[in-house]
Amino acid sequence: MLNDGDGAFYGPKIDFDVTDAIGRKWQCATIQLDYQMPQRFDLKYVGADNTEHRPVVIHRAIFGSFERFIAILIEHYAGAFPLWLAPVQAIVLPIADRHAQYAAEVRSALAAAGLRVELDERHEKIGYKIREAQLQQVPYMLVVGDREAAGRTVSVRTRRGGDQGSSPVAGFLAKAADEIARKVVGP
Repeated sequence: MLNDGDGAFYGPKIDFDVTDAIGRKWQCATIQLDYQMPQRFDLKYVGADNTEHRPVVIHRAIFGSFERFIAILIEHYAGAFPLWLAPVQAIVLPIADRHAQYAAEVRSALAAAGLRVELDERHEKIGYKIREAQLQQVPYMLVVGDREAAGRTVSVRTRRGGDQGSSPVAGFLAKAADEIARKVVGP
């Protein structure tokens, strides 16, 4: 499609536009031929025919500006990234200090399996920790207390669905791995 009035001043270009969550169009990727800059800088090369030629510069921006691409992505998901894309995929929340060692073991097991996981060791009430994780849009909160430590399980909570019940660590890992592999949009 021709785009009259566009800023393609120095050669033909191809733009890839995206529409954001509220219907605005944004130019993201672009590839453009530039005949002007090689001429202005008097660029030349010797070709296979042993004569001088003027090169053509190819400008490309795969995401447009990376910042614009990330802004559109954040806006699209309203900050609540799906598990496969979330910067922090899960957070382990010990209820009390006596659960810290088991919580650290859980965090280590999840990290070893490739999840981006954090451990909240702050001396705060569990309700406060859960609320903070929800506000940070962490997809999964894994609460550990006496029962979980004794049974080697975690109490799984999602940022929107609340309490999902108890699960063995390996069971949670299998579910998370499946969700990531299928690129599920959200928990």
